[in-house]
Amino acid sequence: MNKWTKAVLAMAISASSLSVSAEPTELDRVVTVVNEGVVLSSDINNLKKTVALNAKADTLPPPDVLEKQILDQLIIEELQLQEAQRMGIRIDDSRLEQAIANVAKDKNITVAALRNQLKQNGITWADYREQIRREMTIGEVRNIQVRRRINILPQEVESLAAEMNAQNMENVEYHLRHIQLRVDEDADKSERDAVLAKANKLVAELKKGKNFASLALANSKGPKALDGGDWGWMRQEEMPTIFADQIGNKGKGAIIGPFRSGVGYHILKIDDVKGLESVAVTEVKARHILIKPSIIVSDEGAKRQLNQMIEQIKNGDKTFEELAKQYSADPGSAVKGGDLGWQTTDIYVPEFKDKVDTLPEGQISEPFKTVHGWHIVEVEDRRQADRTDAAMQNRAYRILLNRKFNEEAQAWLQELRAGAYVEQVGNLDDNS
Repeated sequence: MNKWTKAVLAMAISASSLSVSAEPTELDRVVTVVNEGVVLSSDINNLKKTVALNAKADTLPPPDVLEKQILDQLIIEELQLQEAQRMGIRIDDSRLEQAIANVAKDKNITVAALRNQLKQNGITWADYREQIRREMTIGEVRNIQVRRRINILPQEVESLAAEMNAQNMENVEYHLRHIQLRVDEDADKSERDAVLAKANKLVAELKKGKNFASLALANSKGPKALDGGDWGWMRQEEMPTIFADQIGNKGKGAIIGPFRSGVGYHILKIDDVKGLESVAVTEVKARHILIKPSIIVSDEGAKRQLNQMIEQIKNGDKTFEELAKQYSADPGSAVKGGDLGWQTTDIYVPEFKDKVDTLPEGQISEPFKTVHGWHIVEVEDRRQADRTDAAMQNRAYRILLNRKFNEEAQAWLQELRAGAYVEQVGNLDDNS
């Protein structure tokens, strides 16, 4: 039932009551016409009760100011609801119930207690539900329409991330160790390549846990060689520029290099860091085989086919890689033998993520189903990765998105209001 119908029905009921009562009671009335919709006096009263419930009495403005603010808000809400209706947006009951449960949870009360609280303040449960549904609908249409207007350039993200990183780095100190492999100015290509190969070999040994100080004493030609390459604690502005340029947001334990300078090749290790907020994540190297059900292959058929593959792999008849290349319906990974590469599991759909998170390394899962079809998956390895740079980029993007969203949302609402037909037909004073 739309608002015009509600208003006409209210007037009809009110008129019919004249025949049975000398003092008829107006059930509802139209206060403002908004395009093809209306704002009713009951809408104003309901929102007034909700505002009073959520705010302290001494913080509320005078009644005439409050009612004007409420009317302005309801006009804007009605325009957004009309836009949502035009776009076919509707909040179903299951989403509504979940939202109400979240409201109660935020208030640290049960839904039943919330319902009782509303009743004590003169708000019916039906009115409250519709009010929440309105807010959710408005939020959804606003997100869709405003996001279309936002354009965030990669350069903007990089610039803000660099600015934020510079601020964060002001009080950060690094405990550095250094190995320098000298290259003579007149060295030919074969000599330079030999030094580079030696540097790469040292890095490989360090990553396997070899003692840095020992390798520095034995191989470094740098100024701190006799100290095991130990440069001590330094802020970025205190260290050689060539070091500072390589540090970035790398955290404790990072092995950096080899990198080249005018005197040769360098290797750095960050022994420790003070004052740096680093973000470490677990990356998983996994591979899978996907079979998609179809009119030819049923769910049971896909599951049976995958179980047969597991047996072939266990018996040594076929390798995982061979079967993935031959049968997997995921074209991106099939050509690589099912290899999904190093990834954080939050990029996967929930069922796949849960399976990869809980599966021991080297074990093939039982067949399981996701929205994409039936899978078997094997976790080959796990590692910790520093995602501080990525986290800073994400944070910069969110800041820019929020900033531009608020600006564009205001502009969109102003355009919506400017293009609307709005006429006040009732007196707000009669609503008190």
